[in-house]
Amino acid sequence: MADSSTTFTCASTCFRISPLIATALWSFYLTLTFPLPLLAFQQQQVVSGWLAIGGIALGAIALLGALSEQVHLDDQGIEVRYPRWVPRGFRASWRLAWEDIVEVRSRSTGQGGLVYYLLKSTGQAYLLPMRVAGFAAMTRRIQAETGVDLALSKPLAQVWMYGLLLGASVLLGLSDAWVVSMLLQGQ
Repeated sequence: MADSSTTFTCASTCFRISPLIATALWSFYLTLTFPLPLLAFQQQQVVSGWLAIGGIALGAIALLGALSEQVHLDDQGIEVRYPRWVPRGFRASWRLAWEDIVEVRSRSTGQGGLVYYLLKSTGQAYLLPMRVAGFAAMTRRIQAETGVDLALSKPLAQVWMYGLLLGASVLLGLSDAWVVSMLLQGQ
């Protein structure tokens, strides 16, 4: 098996974070944070604009790391991996052979949704990635390779939820543009 910390290609069947999810999260992050440094510079706040820019940059790096998750399926099993630049404590990389998967178990979330875990015979549980593009194709392949029934599994968040978040981000972006334009007119 190739070391996933040095090899980061999609040679096997590869599933990445859904573009809709990534776009919605980036849009929301940027619209929430964009005006903060401008307001800090303009109003000469205790937290300097440069400190705000640094914090926003660190947050952007963390979001980029979280959205860089890849799920690889090959003849041997399933692997969840991240690029090497993502710190080990921040990423939850794992590999599971097909023959080790004996069951899938659902658990409810605090918000009333369901998440699914792939279980080994030892009882170890691995969170099934649920925000990938091609989730249905991924679960069909896992089911075909393991015989474990994943027919009822669904992505954690439906498309409409991220569409709604993207729409809210657009509205927030418009209000940000208005605030910034008012700020610049006041100079």
